[in-house]
Amino acid sequence: MNRSVIAIDAMGGDFGPSVVVPGALQAARECGAKVLLVGVESAVRDALAALPATERDEELFEIVPASQVVEMREKPSEILRTKKDSSIQVACRLVKQGKADAIVSAGHSGAAVACGMFILGRIPGVERPALATILPTEKKPVLLLDVGANVECRPHHIFQFALMGATFAQDILGYENPRVGILSIGEEEGKGNSLVKSSYELLKLTQDINFLGNVEGRDLFTGNVDVVVCDGFVGNVALKLSEGLGSSLTHVLKRELLNSGLLPKIGTFLAKKAFKRFAKVVDYAEYGGAPLLGLQGVAIVCHGASNVKALTSATAMAHAYVTKGTHERLVKAISANEELTRYARSV
Repeated sequence: MNRSVIAIDAMGGDFGPSVVVPGALQAARECGAKVLLVGVESAVRDALAALPATERDEELFEIVPASQVVEMREKPSEILRTKKDSSIQVACRLVKQGKADAIVSAGHSGAAVACGMFILGRIPGVERPALATILPTEKKPVLLLDVGANVECRPHHIFQFALMGATFAQDILGYENPRVGILSIGEEEGKGNSLVKSSYELLKLTQDINFLGNVEGRDLFTGNVDVVVCDGFVGNVALKLSEGLGSSLTHVLKRELLNSGLLPKIGTFLAKKAFKRFAKVVDYAEYGGAPLLGLQGVAIVCHGASNVKALTSATAMAHAYVTKGTHERLVKAISANEELTRYARSV
């Protein structure tokens, strides 16, 4: 297909254009995409000027002015109403108008979800787009969704999360016939609350999902399941817990080794490569961002503290999402199960 065009919310994230711009340009160089840098023009140009001339290839980017910046304390409803010229809204409209194929933002996640829903719209038949995240495991990454877009869900929402998650895992993560499970308090059928039990029964009815059944929290990191679905409240708690645990383990390990005697320090030096591999496994920047599945367009939402590497990874993910036609397959998966979704809504 033609070269992908990715709209970048250049004002998003804790560090704004100083991190977003170099990350987006690096991805553009590596994967052959073009990036539209959306934001306050003077700030974007300052970030470009700080880069070496060799990294400012004008064929890789275009600046799209946006006069307003979204603040983290603002409510999504207020942003939609009062900040029509914010970088996140302008970037979404570029996708809506067909001038860009995808949007990447490390800004206000609530604003990204709201703008995605109200500007891009949803895939026909999808009531609740889901925010998915990729977590490291003992074997290979697992896709967890929803992780915060929908605090309260019904069974047919969970069912659609599974359909979209399986499609994404197959295309972007390269998993053939991905294994899908519901996050619950026990592996046995019948365990969990009413949402889990009803969703379990629904997922058993479709042939389009390789459904394993219930999985427990500890199963998230074994690598024995490829896609895990849950409501956004549970998913967000699981995500924040895993982020905090990975960070704390790294700090505790460093502290214990620094305060130890000579022999452990020598062992640390010899195991330096292993520690680097461990740091890479628990680093969210390896995966970049969380796709917002179910929109009429491609949207990747990044961590607010994203660094250059994370923005590069997120932009590359958006490029892969577009060039592999994943969105079109999501639409087909939802359409093919429309009758089952209607049945689920009625019970």
